[in-house]
Amino acid sequence: MKRANILIVFLTILTIGFTSCNDGVNLRKNVTGSAGEVIVVVPTTKWEGEVGSVIQGVLSQAQISLPQEEPIFDLIDVPPVAFKDIFKTSRNIIKVDIASTIDSAQVVFREDVYAWPQAYVEVKAKNDAELIDVFNENSDQITAFLLRAERNRLIYNYDKYYDKAIRNIVKDQFDVNISVPPGFVTVEQTDNFAWFRYDTPRITQGLSIFTFPYTSEEMFTSEYLLQVRDSLYKEYTEGEMPGSYVTTEHLLEPVFNTFRFKNNYATEIRGLWKMENDFMGGPFINVAVLDLSKQRIIMLDGFVYAPQSDKRDFLRQVEAMIKSIELPDQAENDKINSEINMGN
Repeated sequence: MKRANILIVFLTILTIGFTSCNDGVNLRKNVTGSAGEVIVVVPTTKWEGEVGSVIQGVLSQAQISLPQEEPIFDLIDVPPVAFKDIFKTSRNIIKVDIASTIDSAQVVFREDVYAWPQAYVEVKAKNDAELIDVFNENSDQITAFLLRAERNRLIYNYDKYYDKAIRNIVKDQFDVNISVPPGFVTVEQTDNFAWFRYDTPRITQGLSIFTFPYTSEEMFTSEYLLQVRDSLYKEYTEGEMPGSYVTTEHLLEPVFNTFRFKNNYATEIRGLWKMENDFMGGPFINVAVLDLSKQRIIMLDGFVYAPQSDKRDFLRQVEAMIKSIELPDQAENDKINSEINMGN
């Protein structure tokens, strides 16, 4: 899949919306497997042929905006005869079914078939050519479905186990709710900016939140939002070296998208950051949400520093924290958005 199609996948994820996990009685087993792992149930001969090449070409393509190439998913092929209980509880499953008795090619999206919370995709066709066609036609939706499931599992866990001190700081200072897991500490806090960080000998994850008045549509551009981001980090993220601070790395241009965040207009920027006058860097994700009820923009920014490690999953964790936010005046925002839509 070409880079343009990769961007469509992420835009699809953003516009799909967010599903919540049911906290009620659940008799299924909990899912197993590592983050980003997908079990593909497919005959070995098909996996080693064109069918497998197409599936791998889509689901193993490079995750955008990372400093080193990492696949979107880690794929494990399992022949149907070996698809037993040990695999049935896997977090993400794609089941390939090719048989002459199948009337029409189709892709079926299901949840919690054998475990919870599980993402399950069936791809059916009567022959290899039809399966390849239907998989390619639905490749963006398949990728988006699996990525959304990965994100929602994290959000669900963060909503259950969050740092109460940080939750209170953000609620009191910005009047929004956010779920950040224990281990993060407050690095900086001013009237309209707060920065939290999680450090281990191996990685650093940073998360910041900032609000500023909304005055025009021109504020929702990549150039303007990155300027705001860079000015904030220049002021508040002094590094160990004199004159060092976090800024945007433009050797790889950031990827910009607009989407609806829980019915609010929003933008997402993915890119790389660097430490000016130093040698640190890594990936970041920046989300700006329009809060119409308060005529303000809420900017949330997360970054990862993990020089000796893969960064995909660490960045997804920060993304889930960002996208756990809830606006207490959402009902008022819904009303305003509805009136705006009626006026168009």
